[in-house]
Amino acid sequence: MMNVSLSFCQPSTLCTSKRQLLPSTSTPILFSFSHSHKKRRRFVTCASSSELPLLPFPIDQVLVPSETKTLHLYEARYLALLEESLFKKNKFFVHFVLDPIAINDTSGEASFAARYGCLVAIEKVEQLEIGALVSIRGIGRVKILKFQQVRTRHGSYANRAEPYLTGAVIPLLDNIPHSDTELSSKVLKIKEALHSLNSLEIKLKAPQEALLQTLTANSLRWSENTPALDCDNSFIPPLAELVSFSALQPVSGSSESELLKLQKKKLRAMDIKDTLDRLEDSIGYVQDNISLVVAKLAIQSLDSQL
Repeated sequence: MMNVSLSFCQPSTLCTSKRQLLPSTSTPILFSFSHSHKKRRRFVTCASSSELPLLPFPIDQVLVPSETKTLHLYEARYLALLEESLFKKNKFFVHFVLDPIAINDTSGEASFAARYGCLVAIEKVEQLEIGALVSIRGIGRVKILKFQQVRTRHGSYANRAEPYLTGAVIPLLDNIPHSDTELSSKVLKIKEALHSLNSLEIKLKAPQEALLQTLTANSLRWSENTPALDCDNSFIPPLAELVSFSALQPVSGSSESELLKLQKKKLRAMDIKDTLDRLEDSIGYVQDNISLVVAKLAIQSLDSQL
């Protein structure tokens, strides 16, 4: 699992204009809600909005549905957010990223837009001497309709927690222009490819402490057997959509360039509105990874003979 440590030094206040201020490491982060003027196909959604805590990340930390991640939360405001999620929001919150944008601005301050929102479920919490390790699972994409900053008045962190973000969100699901037969064929193909990749990947030499189950296998298994979740079912994508995301996991021993390629694939996958398109894109990515692992295994075999 990826360990992510969040620490924003100086919080800023939240403005009511289109630009909003979010916590930052030094200077305030300007954040735009502007909408694209390009005509885009609408997502399919049939749910009313839900009010949930929001946790921001940099653009290189996008989370896709079915993916797991481990967060180390230690700032008081994020521990308060965790408390809110655990005891009032059925173990849910929203993971989103701040994407740098270019706007006409003479202030010289950085500007960001909120993108790639993903509803997450808290699967495990481990209390530490400082903060907590929180294991989360991506459930489905969401659109953030509005933001507000909450200053806690009750609870364990009431006297020292800075404001954290909450917002109204709705689910974002793919359009379904294809027949079940078309989708089922692609789902079967990607599942077969993922099983092949997993069989090869576990043959690679790995550190003794490495997990026996690969991240890809974990993601696919969860997609196929999604547990009952205490949330509006319209936030949970259909099987084909979940499986289309499950391929987007790092292969054991991935290099920096390979992880960068995966990051680009994940961003593209979050933008795609057509399940079949994403399935085809993911199949190509898995096939590339199979070739890569085969090459690594060949090198591993040669090394063992020397």
